Amino acid sequence: MAALDDLLANNRAWAADIVRREPTFFQRLAQQQAPRFLWIGCSDSRVPANEIVGLLPGELFVHRNVANVVVHTDLNCLSVLQYAVEVLRVEHVIVCGHYGCGGVEAACRSAPLGLIENWLRHIQDVADRHRAVIDEAHTEQQRIDRLSELNVIEQVQNVCRTTIVEAAWRRGQPLTVHGLIYRIDDGLLRSLGMSVQRIDDLASAHGKAIVAIRSRAAA
Repeated sequence: MAALDDLLANNRAWAADIVRREPTFFQRLAQQQAPRFLWIGCSDSRVPANEIVGLLPGELFVHRNVANVVVHTDLNCLSVLQYAVEVLRVEHVIVCGHYGCGGVEAACRSAPLGLIENWLRHIQDVADRHRAVIDEAHTEQQRIDRLSELNVIEQVQNVCRTTIVEAAWRRGQPLTVHGLIYRIDDGLLRSLGMSVQRIDDLASAHGKAIVAIRSRAAA
């Protein structure tokens, strides 16, 4: 119980600190949720979504899973996306991966891990589609990093191809889908050069993002 008691004590200290700085914060937060952003990120405990973008509770709607994968049969992810787009009317969907992702590393190495191997098959499919791009890298770590980037790009594409986002664009709702990647050892986010505002731009944005990956390696 000591570990749980520590968490509860931390929570009380956190809440008290917020109230000292902004006495009406929680009363206002309870009245409305109006984020402009949906974050689809990895479950990794080292990538706390709100903190790394400097946003407070209520400013970022969040969905997380192992290796930030968007699967068209995942009703959990799709339900979050639909609520964010159709009810909260977010203006931006961010797919954020990170270097050093255990899920990507396991997929790259085809390590036997049990049930989660079924989930990681989606990342292995990304690797299979982009084998030539990955194999251009000189070291195993570079290949893993490159797969982390490619995985984000492919998941952005998957978000854009959902019926939810396509319907939003058809009705003229302002909505942009972005691909970002986070480096844990310096705390910095980087754009992967893939931001899509309408379905007609998807193929071009995807192609440019792949070219950019190859260009960074060659530089």
